[in-house]
Amino acid sequence: MTGRENITDILCIGCQKGSTSWLHSVVNCHPGTAAFPDREPQTSTNKEAHFWDWNHDRGVEWYRDLMAQDDPALLTMDFTPEYAMMSDAQIAECKALNPSATVIYILRDPLVRAVSAIRMHMLWHLGKDHRDPLVMDDRFWLFFRDAMVVRHNHYLRNVRAWRAAYPDLVLLNYEAFHNDRAASVSALFDRLGLDRSAITGASAERLARLMAGRIWVSEPFPIDRSVLMFLHGLTWRTRQEARDELGMAFGEFTRLLDG
Repeated sequence: MTGRENITDILCIGCQKGSTSWLHSVVNCHPGTAAFPDREPQTSTNKEAHFWDWNHDRGVEWYRDLMAQDDPALLTMDFTPEYAMMSDAQIAECKALNPSATVIYILRDPLVRAVSAIRMHMLWHLGKDHRDPLVMDDRFWLFFRDAMVVRHNHYLRNVRAWRAAYPDLVLLNYEAFHNDRAASVSALFDRLGLDRSAITGASAERLARLMAGRIWVSEPFPIDRSVLMFLHGLTWRTRQEARDELGMAFGEFTRLLDG
């Protein structure tokens, strides 16, 4: 990849539980993009390189080799939600390595995002068939800690830090994006300089399935009201800051509270 301006051309920095996996699959339907090969456990599938959190001590050349493609014209992708929380120094290094990268940040209602993240960690610890209610006990605090709920919900701080390095940060509202998915995806392809008409054959069929599919469908699970109220209070400020400072309104939380 010598002579390339960026190691990674498309960076998606989150948010966690914000349909980043779905979006990665959609963008990768385009023949002008390339996903890196899975190197588990160093990477998370072919989507999350985790260079700045898991693999930084492996060095820049490890990251460059991971992203290397036979065709240098292909746009490389790294969709790692943990990047949203990077320090100013880490973001500065990212800018030096990827000066003209397109950075995408999807924001989702912070209460719904937190509940989804905690459920993910609960199932990791207890098994996918676990059905007991989520209550505010010692196990809840373990899941809460592992999900890094507070850090992942620092939307305003993260946006400001990344915009300082990438003023053209692509900021997406999860709800608005999926309410008009076709227009949203077309606009994103245009932003990436990718002609959607180039997606043909099996890739076009895969894209059609993705566009029609639901995102991270999971069975409803019981949550004690005290847990829900605690998380609602914890995430209230994040929602207000997103509305007042970023012009982004969320409504998903009402279904949880009313349910």
